[in-house]
Amino acid sequence: MAKADIGLIGMAVMGQNLVLNMEDHGYTVAVYNRTLERVDEFIEHHAQGKKIIGTHSVEELVDSLKSPRIVMLMVKAGEPVDIFIDHLLPHLSEGDIIIDGGNSNYEDTIRRYKYVESKGMLYIGTGVSGGEEGARWGPAIMPGGSPEAWPHVKPILQDISAKVPEGDPNGEPCCQWIGEGGAGHYVKMVHNGIEYGDMQLICEAYYLMKHALGMSNEEMHRVFAEWNTGKLDSYLIEITANILNFKNEEGEYVIDLILDTAGQKGTGKWTGISALDMGIPLTLIAEAVFARCLSALKEERVAASEVLHGPDGALDGDKEAFLQDLHDALYASKIISYTQGYMLMQEAAKEYGWNLNLGGIASVWRGGCIIRSAFLGNIKAAFDKNPQLSNLLLDDYFRAEVEGAQGAWRRVVAKAVELGLPVPAMSSALAFYDGYRRARLPQNLLQAQRDYFGAHTYERVDKPRGEFFHTDWIQSGGEATAGSYNA
Repeated sequence: MAKADIGLIGMAVMGQNLVLNMEDHGYTVAVYNRTLERVDEFIEHHAQGKKIIGTHSVEELVDSLKSPRIVMLMVKAGEPVDIFIDHLLPHLSEGDIIIDGGNSNYEDTIRRYKYVESKGMLYIGTGVSGGEEGARWGPAIMPGGSPEAWPHVKPILQDISAKVPEGDPNGEPCCQWIGEGGAGHYVKMVHNGIEYGDMQLICEAYYLMKHALGMSNEEMHRVFAEWNTGKLDSYLIEITANILNFKNEEGEYVIDLILDTAGQKGTGKWTGISALDMGIPLTLIAEAVFARCLSALKEERVAASEVLHGPDGALDGDKEAFLQDLHDALYASKIISYTQGYMLMQEAAKEYGWNLNLGGIASVWRGGCIIRSAFLGNIKAAFDKNPQLSNLLLDDYFRAEVEGAQGAWRRVVAKAVELGLPVPAMSSALAFYDGYRRARLPQNLLQAQRDYFGAHTYERVDKPRGEFFHTDWIQSGGEATAGSYNA
């Protein structure tokens, strides 16, 4: 029997679809699953007549592979990944490659990368975005880890990835090498954080349409469908239009039957935690995570709605003008979300010594993934023009777009506040923009407060940076000191 090009462990839907995708592109794939019945069922049905080899043990899987042997794990993140790594290592040889394609925490990937390399093998942690459909027909793939492994896995991963333009088999693959260590899973984590932000912004636009404008599902469907033909063209806007138009067999809009409590798997939270650790103001994505947390307090909110009162009116004004403002506010807020995500990736690159291709990351996200949109082409162009760009808002295109939209943005946020409708992501995005564009903020008072109660010291505007001072605020006669503080 011919040897397989790659092995895959984990035959849930994502794993099965990736295997079928690989086979479509001419690769022979060996498969294994801890529950052996799932392997046999897959071979007998979906894989029948295809170049797919079913195996019943890790050892059999490894023995069925060409050298260097490549094994991809599509198992639940966390301990299962470590268990399978330890199962695999005794059967692998120097230079063989393990790929983790799950949603692993990047810190786990850094640890595993070092561990596997210490045993003489190579390790890749890769983000795979696009869900089940993407896995079958072309996801966005973000590999990082051992650079020596990339030439061996590059043909397979790029062949199965989405292509831009969409549908062009010779288009640019939405899969590029991200960087060493945990870089691939880190970028996937930020992708998911931006996804949280995009989804929350769209939900806020929907909420304002429904409650401020009193629009029907059909009317909202038409607006989102129209928005998807312009600057806001994206997968998430597209599916929002579809969702709002979807009815069940009884003729009811399904959107109106869904409980307003959101779930989450943790990647948005990880993004926020990383931002806090690195001191990056990832305000919009953090608000998107907290909005999901607030939504989960359903029973409390229902009870509170009976006793806590505030504005509860509708817009009294030009509906069409407000819709145009809402479009612009959504676009400006989206720019802030990506701006903050890129700020975080740039800081992580410094922290971990990764040489991230920021324009290349935008290129990877242009197809296959959940946040794919026309907008990403502008981000790629910004970093192609200036690879050292410190902030997207300083790019000519994005600066002009935000400045052009900010009047509408302010009107929408102000009207939402006036009507008592929560828009935490849009309003936090605007607050970030206003803070970032200010040369002076009120934290001079905050530093005085810290120095007053804790002698934490401060810097002065009339002295060089790096010199620290303390004031005896209560004239206790204590000695004034200069030192350093933790911001």
